[in-house]
Amino acid sequence: MSDSTRSTTVGSPGPAAPATSGRTHNRWVILVCAILVQLAIGSVYAWSVFAKALQEPDAFGWSKAKAAVPFSVVLGMIFIGSFVGGRLQDRRGPRVVALTGGIIYSVGVILASFATNKDMFWLLVLGYGVIGGFGLGMVYIVPIAMLQKWFPDKPGLITGLAVAGFGFGAVITAPVGQALIDNTPSQPTKAFLWLGIAYLIALLIGTTFFANPPAATGATAAATADRSAAPAAASAADPVSGEPDFETNEALRTPQWYLLTLILTMSVTAGISLIAVAAGSATDIAGYSKTAAASLVGILAVFNGGGRILWGWLSDLVGKMPAFLGILGIQAVCLLLIPHASNTALFAILAALIYTCYGGAFGTMPSTAGRFFGVRNVGAIYGLMLVGWSIGGIIGPLLIASLIGDTKSYTKGFTVIGIITIVAMVIPLITRKPHHDGARAAATTR
Repeated sequence: MSDSTRSTTVGSPGPAAPATSGRTHNRWVILVCAILVQLAIGSVYAWSVFAKALQEPDAFGWSKAKAAVPFSVVLGMIFIGSFVGGRLQDRRGPRVVALTGGIIYSVGVILASFATNKDMFWLLVLGYGVIGGFGLGMVYIVPIAMLQKWFPDKPGLITGLAVAGFGFGAVITAPVGQALIDNTPSQPTKAFLWLGIAYLIALLIGTTFFANPPAATGATAAATADRSAAPAAASAADPVSGEPDFETNEALRTPQWYLLTLILTMSVTAGISLIAVAAGSATDIAGYSKTAAASLVGILAVFNGGGRILWGWLSDLVGKMPAFLGILGIQAVCLLLIPHASNTALFAILAALIYTCYGGAFGTMPSTAGRFFGVRNVGAIYGLMLVGWSIGGIIGPLLIASLIGDTKSYTKGFTVIGIITIVAMVIPLITRKPHHDGARAAATTR
């Protein structure tokens, strides 16, 4: 798509995008709004600040493992939300799906603010975890699918930008959340009321401008075609690779879909293991103060977001599988070293590298899915891949919390995760791009 298509009047492309009718859209404005939306929902990565506060004796006095549960539930629910959102946005258009998900997410966070004592653990899990996680997943998948249709000429870079805001979310939320917690340290959950209201405002503003490109736009016509025309659409060429688009069920019949999902799972498991305990680890390993640890979590979010752009861009240059090999390898080395990083600067550097690579997997995988299977159904196909995010998001925090335990065995915890990540490096080496052939999935070297 050339820059001449940056601003276009959207007509009536059919049932796939009813919310776009009659509006004029600039693809760069839509990109900015997508980043704003991702900033709001990306606040989830500041959870370690809340987890540390919930463990304080003067607050709820929960164990490290118990404080990790709401975060794991959020990540577990993301897959369900993204699966629903990915399928609905192809039928209903991106605006209505993202707006609905944003409202659900904000309501869940606000509901969590009413869990004001240690006996209301269930309400925190229900509000922040179940409801908030489902809404988050619905919102998250929409910009990824939508922007690949607007920017088929820059798939890796744009999907990196699309999810960069998600990584940057904790830059704002970590220090603001800590300040709100400090106002009522015995009831840290009260901070969720004001945060939920702020998220709702940001999401209402950002999703207002969401739209699919018009069907008449040549490179993206297949992306907004009426799904009822499936037999004809199945042979439509992907604008990036020039090869036919896969239907969702066709993608699920290839080994490549499962290999890509496994790569995402292992990268998430590695990175989220640090993210879930970042504030506590900074304090216990490197001697950061409570305030400094919260600030570090916010700073590290810059690397989470920046890694999504950096690795998305690099993957367009060096190839998708070499990029994932680097993402997993760097995380593995840093996880093995970080429990020995008693120096504050060294701890910050290693943590920054892990955050960069963790974010990089999310910046690279959407365009990889688009490159492997085509962009027409990438919302549903990649939405299903996010089961890897949920699996890793459940396993990582619970595993690292149980390994570290009350004895603070950081060396054992991070070493185990690091070794697992080293073993996972074999997966990109055996993953190759599929041919579009309904009966088989013969591969070509990527």
